[in-house]
Amino acid sequence: MTSAVFFDVDGVLLELTREEEDAVFVPFARWLETSSLSRDWSSYRVRNDDDIVNEIMALNGIPESEKPAIVTAYLTHLNQSLKSQAIVSIPVPGAVEILQELSGRTRLGIATANFRDAARLRLHAAGMWQPVADHAFGADGGGHKSQILRRAIAAVNLPPSAIVYIGDNLNDLEAGQQNGVHFIGFSTDAGRRESLRHVGASHVTSSHFENLSLISQMLGLVHER
Repeated sequence: MTSAVFFDVDGVLLELTREEEDAVFVPFARWLETSSLSRDWSSYRVRNDDDIVNEIMALNGIPESEKPAIVTAYLTHLNQSLKSQAIVSIPVPGAVEILQELSGRTRLGIATANFRDAARLRLHAAGMWQPVADHAFGADGGGHKSQILRRAIAAVNLPPSAIVYIGDNLNDLEAGQQNGVHFIGFSTDAGRRESLRHVGASHVTSSHFENLSLISQMLGLVHER
């Protein structure tokens, strides 16, 4: 296939619940009161789970050697919580359907600031992992969203004009602009849509039905079906 669509995960494919946010911080309970840690991802220097773990460790004097155990503990806790349904992955309305509609017509993937395995566990629990599994890129290795998307683009080896990225945050828009791909600013939240429009997003939508139509136009998928 000669085109690709990459999705952000939180707010685009899956709703982000408070329980999922809290799970990220569970491993730090050994060293500090986790309720004191910010759940505002934009308050961290780099909005990326890998870098956020590094920042929390540095600020609280946690040895670097503890990082692998912290990440493993988070993923183990998340996996167990999903299996017991203490945490439930909730698809964004229309997300399952857009993946189904696009499967087989274009390459599908994710470019997310979640750890890749965390995204895998959450999407698998929602029955949405398989369509994006072959081109799934996450926070692992650190970096801003633009760097994650750059790694994804390099892996599919397609020109930017043949790629669409869908995100719901200003850093997603920046990633799309810096990498020269088609960008769709999508959110079910009116405030987020207005923020994206305000900083110059050309395409802003409130439903995956709109996204499917836009993607088909941008990539010429109508003619490939």
